[in-house]
Amino acid sequence: MSAVDLVLTDATEQARLVQSGRVTARSLVTATLRRIDELDSSINAYRVVMAESALASADRIDALPRNDRERLPLAGVPVAIKDDTDVAGETTAWGSAADRGVRQVDAEVVARLRRAGAIIIGKTNVPELTLWPWTASKRWGVTRNPWALDRTPGGSSGGSAAAVCTGMAALALGSDGGGSVRYPAALTGLVGVKPQRERVPMGPEHGTGWHGLVVLGPLARSVRDAALFLDVVGGDVTTSILRDAVSSERRLLRVGVSINPPPGTHVTLSAASLAAVTRARALLADRGHELVDVTIDYGFTSLWSSTVRLLRGARDDAASLPRRGLERRTRNVARLGALVPAQALARAVRRESIVAASVNAVFDRVDVVLTPLCASPAPLIDRCPARGALRSLRRANTSAWLVPWNTIGQPAVSVPVGLAEDGLPAAVHLAGRPGDEGTLLALAGEIEAHSPDAQWSHPTCAPTSSSATVA
Repeated sequence: MSAVDLVLTDATEQARLVQSGRVTARSLVTATLRRIDELDSSINAYRVVMAESALASADRIDALPRNDRERLPLAGVPVAIKDDTDVAGETTAWGSAADRGVRQVDAEVVARLRRAGAIIIGKTNVPELTLWPWTASKRWGVTRNPWALDRTPGGSSGGSAAAVCTGMAALALGSDGGGSVRYPAALTGLVGVKPQRERVPMGPEHGTGWHGLVVLGPLARSVRDAALFLDVVGGDVTTSILRDAVSSERRLLRVGVSINPPPGTHVTLSAASLAAVTRARALLADRGHELVDVTIDYGFTSLWSSTVRLLRGARDDAASLPRRGLERRTRNVARLGALVPAQALARAVRRESIVAASVNAVFDRVDVVLTPLCASPAPLIDRCPARGALRSLRRANTSAWLVPWNTIGQPAVSVPVGLAEDGLPAAVHLAGRPGDEGTLLALAGEIEAHSPDAQWSHPTCAPTSSSATVA
């Protein structure tokens, strides 16, 4: 197996190779570091690469008896961590120039990944305070989409997405407060999961998590990898609930298809995004599922609740950093958040139950909902930052269908459906009942397995063959 073939293998198979001894953890990490050396100067996925500690961790995995390695579900797998989550011995820059100091301990989610045998390969770039649906900051530069270097990989988990889709990591941790895992996953041909709120532990570095909007979740090259990641960080190394759901005998579902965006978002669905929904719909119908058109009643309260919580969360986050180190756009969003009265925030949080009841009425008729993932293809980088904070926030409306599921805390998945006519990845969005990631991932697995480009495709900017082999 060539080194490039190895790093482009999914995490589940990488772990099996290391568990069996067919590949050493050191050779896997070395191949991944070589991949980073080859590609990241043009993509800028990583803020910091932890080469020395990653190789040391790999050696510790290789020194284990085979029986012990086999008990590690992520044995030797290189995992990237979004730079809003603490990793011991590194700063958490959060896309800012402000110095927050070296963190002394891992966030709990990182500790759980390590206990499962994962090797932390580095920390990935984010926009400042993870506010934007693109990934760029004055201090750490612009992160580019490996499928088209003049386009964004989305945000705010754009660095994590760019790393995984090129083989610069097998898996990555992201955070999602309004689509920040699912949107970058869609733009780079990955599976992205926003799990049920409280499924994955949130460290203190995330503060209030925008008052309940933010959760942590995986960006992965396969559905089974996403299930593996969530099993590991949501339970212990012996948990396989979601992997079992993906691999279990399938059941026919009633799938509601809804293209209406939440009111007040003012988005127009592009022909390419509508085509992705149509493609997924036809695929699922061919597989025997019942597809019905539905209208989700998001209500005006949904947009108001998420906006109030985001603005106040941004204000709180900005207050934890030295003001002079923040970008002007960030400071302006924080000023908007300071104008939100405490009573309005409390009311927004209280009204979550009203939004949930309205949205969840659709599940009286269907098991899962299928919606567009975003309004239009990956934007050109030069068109991402708008003039002013308000216009920049409006750019997030391209993923309007994703935000309500943060508002009510329920699970949702971005799943690729092949390539669009322009050669860029296409994706759709699945959302479900509270705590029902298993059904979503099982259905996503069917879409993955039977899409026109079922075999995961690689960005054309990245070399896909190499004479180097892995022992």
